[in-house]
Parts: sequence; structure tokens; C-alpha cells
Amino acid sequence: MFKYVCKRLLWMIPIILGVTILVFTMMLFCPGDPAAIVLGASATEAELEAKRIDMGLNDPYLERLGTYISDVFFHFDMGTSWITGINIGSSIAERMPRTLILAFVTLFIGYGLGIPLGIMAATHQNKWQDSLSMVLALLGVAIPSFWLALMLILLFSVNLGWLPAMGFGGLEYYILPAVANCAGALANCARQTRSSMLDVIRADYITTARSKGVPEKTVIFKHALKNALIPIITQLGNTFARLLGGAMIIETIFSIPGMGLYIINAVNNRDYPVVQGGTIVLAIAFSLTMLIIDLLYAAVDPRIKARYTAGSKKRKAV
Repeated sequence: MFKYVCKRLLWMIPIILGVTILVFTMMLFCPGDPAAIVLGASATEAELEAKRIDMGLNDPYLERLGTYISDVFFHFDMGTSWITGINIGSSIAERMPRTLILAFVTLFIGYGLGIPLGIMAATHQNKWQDSLSMVLALLGVAIPSFWLALMLILLFSVNLGWLPAMGFGGLEYYILPAVANCAGALANCARQTRSSMLDVIRADYITTARSKGVPEKTVIFKHALKNALIPIITQLGNTFARLLGGAMIIETIFSIPGMGLYIINAVNNRDYPVVQGGTIVLAIAFSLTMLIIDLLYAAVDPRIKARYTAGSKKRKAV
């Protein structure tokens, strides 16, 4: 297992490097003169040319790319923002935890409700419980997160005054954004859980367990659910990665200074170094998430862990 983890970490190197090259190249085709963005519209042509030389904009493409890769991966320096002049790495370190908290709270609510809904739908197939769960799932997919966010603000912040409408602080600041953001995750989780559970509860070993008099709760939660978790875990990883990269709308509505708001402000201001740095960090987070999902597979399904172990033993024998 240790060798497998090391192998996956090594595979992350070309992935992150490819993302870095792609994003750096795309930024070259974006409109606007970086020197003019930094100095402003009042700068003279001589000042602009001097700034271009200072920023290395006149250097060849490969030289600029090599310098950027060296700064990011060997010196851990993503540069500074063109607009604020603040170090990008420190800004990301300050904002990333807020996005992570929002993603984790969203997953906790979405999957904490979605899995029970899916189990209820599967164990009561074609009954009113199944219909109710699927209607709720359909509503979760259909309702736009930004509309739900605005409705929640009007109800719980403006009218009732129970929860803050914007900003960040304690956990209460993340409740409304997480609820608004979890509708799609809850719906997809409920549908996936229902589908996986229906496949499992028809299996012969479930029938055997019931015929032996095993309590129904034990059959469902210990035998059926554990074997139905693999597709759910896969979707969990994809959802978490999507929440990290797609938090821009929710963070903008609720004024949460996280990665989403940081990147979208950088795009609006043509602050390309911030866009590059934020994209690289999100790519690293996505790759680590996929690695954790693979390890969860082995924790849930002993057959997968045995496959890793058998593979390493076979290589040793050879």
C-alpha cells in the first residue's frame, strides 16, 4: 500500500506540471498589457517598456515558462498580485481554509441527508417513500444554487434574523452557503445511493442473511450499505473536487473571502498571476482528493486492499 501511495504521488507530478504549462500558456493569449495593468492608464510608453523588461515580458516563451515553473515548484513562490502587490502564496494560504470549510460543511449536510434518503428509497422501492425521495432529488438538481442562496438569505437573514447573510467567522456563517450549495450534492448522492443499494440488496448473500434471521437493520447497514459504498465514495470525491473549483458563485453571493471569490476577482481585474496560482493549487487539491478516494476504496472493500497487497508481493517474488 505504501508503494501504491508513492506511485500515485509520483503520477501527480506530470499532471500538475501539465496544468501549470496549460494555464501559463492560456494566460499569454488573454487580452491586455500586463505592464499597463500594473502601472495604470496614466503610464508613459517609456515606463511601460521599462516595466515589461522588469517583468520579463520581452523574454522568449520557453524562458518565461521555465522561470515560472522554477519559481513555483522549487522556490514555492507564485509571485505577487499585479493589482494589490500582495504575495499570492500567503493570500492563498489565508483563503484556502475558508473554501475547505465550506466544502466540508456542504458535504456533511449533503451526504448526511442524501445517504439516508437513498437508503429509504431503495428499501421502499415503488412506494411513497421512494417517490418522495426521488422528487426531493429532482428538486435538488433543478433548483439553481444562486436562486436558493438568495431565498435563504431573504428568509433566515432578512426576515427571521437567525443567521448572518454574508462575511465569515464562526460556523454559523457557513450554514446558509453550505445549504445553498449542497442541493445538487444531496440530490446526486440520494440517487446514487438508491441505485447502488438496489443492486446490492438483490444479491444472494443479502437473501441468505435475511433467511438466517439477521435483523433487517444489520442487513441494510452492515452488509448492504458497506458493499454499496464504492460508487458513493467515487461520487463523493468528484463532488468535493467540484465544490473546491466551483465555489465562486456561492462565495460571491455570501461575500466569503475564499478561493472562489479570490479567483473571480482576479479574472475581473485581469490579475493573471493570481489566476495561475489559484488554478495550480486547486489542481493539487483535486489530485490529492482522488488519491484519498482511492485509499478509501481499500478501507471499505478488503478485495481492493488485497489486490494492492497481492500485486506488491508478486513483484517481490519476481
